[in-house]
Amino acid sequence: MHSHSHGHDNSHDDDATRRIGWAFFLNVGFTLIEFVGGVLTNSTAIMADAVHDLGDSLSIGLAWLLARLSRKPVSDDFSYGYRRFSLLGSLLTGIVMVVGSVWVLNSAIPRLQDPVMPVTEGMLGLAIFGIAVNGFAAFKLSKGNTLNERMLNWHLLEDVLGWVAVLIVSIVLMFKEWPILDPILSIGFTLFVLLNVVRNLWKTLRLFLQGTPEELSLGPIREKLGALVGVAEIHHLHVWSLDGEQHVLTAHLVLAHDLEVEEQLELKQRVAEGLREFRFAHSTIELEFKDEHCRDSSES
Repeated sequence: MHSHSHGHDNSHDDDATRRIGWAFFLNVGFTLIEFVGGVLTNSTAIMADAVHDLGDSLSIGLAWLLARLSRKPVSDDFSYGYRRFSLLGSLLTGIVMVVGSVWVLNSAIPRLQDPVMPVTEGMLGLAIFGIAVNGFAAFKLSKGNTLNERMLNWHLLEDVLGWVAVLIVSIVLMFKEWPILDPILSIGFTLFVLLNVVRNLWKTLRLFLQGTPEELSLGPIREKLGALVGVAEIHHLHVWSLDGEQHVLTAHLVLAHDLEVEEQLELKQRVAEGLREFRFAHSTIELEFKDEHCRDSSES
């Protein structure tokens, strides 16, 4: 028995790809402005954001390409389609994010011992511009539900927080000569966002390694199938996810007694109804007779 979803809305994929494209072009353009602004203002926080945004731009661009690739139809080489490439994009994005955050910390921490007074007026202008650009991009991506978009959204939220920090620092420095605030706030927001990115990265890595999606549990699924009349035993029950949204189930059901063809069809219908609430994109169920030797003898 095999079932799959026919009702997937292609416009959902188009919208996700369009949102990621928006974020990519906004980030690339603003990163160039940041590098120039960082040099002119002599601000550690702005240069750190510039390098981090460069990493963001590369990872968002990669995610954009992978998201487009994931929409290709199934083929003999990729029988489940290419949606898993979107998950790969999310994984690579998270890795780039961690590396970028470590670079920011490595740049900001030495400044604690030797802080330099930046050009506060330039910092203020760039901060307002940065909040507007990254805030708009984050707003666009916040409408998405894919794991890829959620991971990229953390990129942009980190940038927004970074520019809020720069804005606060620039205002304070206009009245007080405390240049050490620049690296302190840069370190603070980087650690905060790094914590959340690592959490999302673990979730992505778990799905990439075919772990059971967090929102699903095998217990209720096993109970639902085991409660069906005519089912004596369940084994080889596996649940994993293609891309964080489309989940896959496989299971072997051992029949309590031999069933005629019509009875097997009725049981398959009850299985489909029982699994409907879990919204699997693909489900494969094998019916085994009571005395039949399972060809997949070793539980994997």
